[in-house]
Amino acid sequence: MTVPVRSLEFADPREAADLAAFLGRLLHYDRAAAVRMQAGGGALAVFGRPPSFEVLAIRTARLSGPDDDFDVTVSAGELLESLAESTGTGAVPAPVTGPPWTGVLPPRGGWRELPGLPDPVSLRAAVTAAVAEFRSRDEALPEERRTRVERDLIGREIWSRTVAGTGLPLRAVHAAQSLGFLRPAPDFPVALLTAGSWLRLRTPYGSVALRGPGSGLGSLNLSVGTG
Repeated sequence: MTVPVRSLEFADPREAADLAAFLGRLLHYDRAAAVRMQAGGGALAVFGRPPSFEVLAIRTARLSGPDDDFDVTVSAGELLESLAESTGTGAVPAPVTGPPWTGVLPPRGGWRELPGLPDPVSLRAAVTAAVAEFRSRDEALPEERRTRVERDLIGREIWSRTVAGTGLPLRAVHAAQSLGFLRPAPDFPVALLTAGSWLRLRTPYGSVALRGPGSGLGSLNLSVGTG
C-alpha cells in the first residue's frame, strides 16, 4: 500500500531557506542525523542534536495552513532534500526510529526569563576567546600527551564554564553560534529562560536548551526549547 506523502507549504520561501540552512549545519556534524518535527497552529518546530556540542537545538518556521498537525521523527538529510527554497515547499519524509533524545523534550509553557545574560556581541566574543584558549592549550601539550583523551579534558573544562554566572554552559553558546543562531543582526534580542530544571537560550533564529545536573537523564542531559 502506498503511503501518501505529507506536503509542507511555508508561509514565506525564506522560512524554507532558513530551515534548509539549519539542517545543513546539523548534517555537517552528523551525516545520519535525525530530527523530530512537530507541527500545529500554523507553526513547525524542528528539533536536532549536533553531537559535537552535547546539546539539542530547535528551528521554527511558519506554515501557510494552521490545520496541519503532526509529530514525527525523520531523516534530516531526506527532509533537506525535499525542501524547495524557490517555492517555499517541501515534504515530510517517512518516519524513522529516533534516537533516545527524541523522546525527551522540554515543556511548551511555563518559561520565565532569567537576568544576567550578556548581549550577543559579548556572547560571540566569549566563544571566540574560548576557541583561542583551546588551541593555545592544545599546542602547548607535550607530544606524548597530545592525545584525544587530553584534548577532550581540555575541551570539557573550557566548554563547561558558565556564562557570567548565569548557569548557562559556554558549550550552549558555542552551539548557538555554530548553528547560525547568534549571527550579527540589528535589533537582536536574546534571552535566557528557565522552566523547572531546564535552561534555554532563545534568539530570533533558533534556540538551544539543556537540563541541569541531577535531572535523571544521564548523558542525555540536554534538550531544546521551542523556538
